[in-house]
Amino acid sequence: MEIAEILDFKFLGNTVLSYLYFLMFITIGSLIVIPLSSYLVKFLFKFFGKGNNQKNTDKFNSLLKKPIKYLLFLVILYSSSMVLDLSQFMSNNEGSLGIIDIISKTFNLLLLIIIFWIINRVIDFIGFKLKNRASETESKVDDQVIPFAVDMAKVITVILGVVMILGNVFNVNITALVTGLGIGGVAFALASKESLENLLGSFTIFFDKPFTVGDIVTLGGVTGVVEKVGFRSTRIRTFDKSIVTVPNKNIISSELDNLGARPVRRVKFNIGLTYN
Repeated sequence: MEIAEILDFKFLGNTVLSYLYFLMFITIGSLIVIPLSSYLVKFLFKFFGKGNNQKNTDKFNSLLKKPIKYLLFLVILYSSSMVLDLSQFMSNNEGSLGIIDIISKTFNLLLLIIIFWIINRVIDFIGFKLKNRASETESKVDDQVIPFAVDMAKVITVILGVVMILGNVFNVNITALVTGLGIGGVAFALASKESLENLLGSFTIFFDKPFTVGDIVTLGGVTGVVEKVGFRSTRIRTFDKSIVTVPNKNIISSELDNLGARPVRRVKFNIGLTYN
């Protein structure tokens, strides 16, 4: 049998030559995906403007290089599959899914996951830059607001990602879903009563400002330095170097002594002397 006959031999609707082209494109793509991802990371890094130093560059690379590499490999895999004829794997029955439909939905699912993964990593990098700038200022308010804003942006991104996956991959009617959530909103609110109280407590802490990150506080017998104010709780580092997590609703409903706000500190010494 000649080489031409072997290359023209069909298997599952495609010739051997088509499979060889597919493998060749995958191999070439795998070889160039690492340098291409490095170039793309450098290109994206330019959008963050001036003030970028080596520390920011290393942080950006560590956050974005892996998801961008996966994104490029996914695109290369999809592009390589274009040389194959997969029409025979499509479903002929309306309402049923064929192999090609499952592959297409899996690709869309992975693509959306990676895209929102990249967006979350970009938010992490922006938060990293803002934290560095906040550390150079005297105000402690920005040290408290920036982590909260970063967490809020990431939660919104995850919610948008889930909504897009449900609508584009699983063909869920988003309007009907939102309506259903509205009907079940009362039950959900009752089930998550404590979580909502803690979330509202975090907003109260930001607006009322009973303390800021870095202050020494005493709350319910716990004394330590405030490290972070989150959605649900506030983390306090005690002088024994342990972390105490206090729900935000307890902070706004309990007496809190902000020792860091004292203008002076009184120190009492007991000195014992012998009678002679």
